[in-house]
Amino acid sequence: MKIKIGLDIGGSTTKVVGMREGKIIAREIVKAADPVTSAFGAVGRLINDNHFSIDDIEQINITGVGSAFPAGPIFGIKTVVVEEFIATGLGGLYLSGLDHAVVVSMGTGTAYLEASKESVKHIIGSGVGGGTLVGLGMALTGTSDAVKLSDMATDGDILKCDLTIGDITKNGVTGLPMNVTASNFGKAADDLSKEDKLAGVFNLVYQAIGTVAVMASRQCDIKDVVFTGQLTVLKECQKYLIPFEELYGVNMIIPEDAVFATALGSCLAEGQD
Repeated sequence: MKIKIGLDIGGSTTKVVGMREGKIIAREIVKAADPVTSAFGAVGRLINDNHFSIDDIEQINITGVGSAFPAGPIFGIKTVVVEEFIATGLGGLYLSGLDHAVVVSMGTGTAYLEASKESVKHIIGSGVGGGTLVGLGMALTGTSDAVKLSDMATDGDILKCDLTIGDITKNGVTGLPMNVTASNFGKAADDLSKEDKLAGVFNLVYQAIGTVAVMASRQCDIKDVVFTGQLTVLKECQKYLIPFEELYGVNMIIPEDAVFATALGSCLAEGQD
């Protein structure tokens, strides 16, 4: 049976997935600023690295912010466009093995979707996302490399930056542990190191995303929340999102290959020529 390819063309990276008979058989990430170069480069690399031929490929489904730029078929292969939210929702369901969930797409900003096999609905969006993380990290350190920022944050002390419930009351707050954040950067002082500040930035971004995810979960009356996107690959994702499970009674799911969810979902969706 022939291969179907899904492309998620972003502003700086393109994710590409190859599927056969409903199973992932290949995946790649390609960095390129130009969406046309990125699209052709990603498909070319997938073909080359996996020893495919163009004749092996039945169709290419493209989605993402750069999906409008390739004009016409890629390498002469039938190419169709898939709406990004639909692709992300379907990809999140596939990776989690669920039929109905809130799917959170953590890109430059963050989108919250209610996804089922029948439909994908946009719940709400937030400007807090990977762009916030990298932008604040750049302002603090001069680097925009998210992995380097994450490594620096590991050496920071979040308790020097954030105010906890235990810092403001000895009696506690019903239903909340004393170590829960009361105010992001609420304890910040002049002697904070860059590492301490970055620890605060990571906590701020992931907690903001997690808080809205819980609200979306309650709005839809769904306890399963699936996280997708580039921010899932950083170690802080697990560290700061999983505690929401015990606090609010939700299931915070970060599936393997979550960074490929939108590319994968585009393979599963019907597109428009």
